[in-house]
Amino acid sequence: MISALQTILPIIIYILLIILIIVGIILGIRAIQTLNKVNRVVDDVNEKVQSLNGIFNVIDFTTDKIVSVTDKVVEGVSGLVGRLFFNKKKKDEEEEEF
Repeated sequence: MISALQTILPIIIYILLIILIIVGIILGIRAIQTLNKVNRVVDDVNEKVQSLNGIFNVIDFTTDKIVSVTDKVVEGVSGLVGRLFFNKKKKDEEEEEF
């Protein structure tokens, strides 16, 4: 009984190891195929994003110009309001001196 197990058990272990190696090879090949598909999708998405860079640059340029124009308008309005209030204070101070 023991000698039969000593001869049969290594054969069973070798067969299981061969099956495990074959399954590992098949899974490795499938993983490589899946990664190739993912790389193709990523490359396609990257090309599409690169084609949109021009549009984003135009949008960025226009928003920068709009912000600079609104900053100038706000500075002008605040300067005008500031002059009105400072002129009233100066007039009040001049009236108090007399």
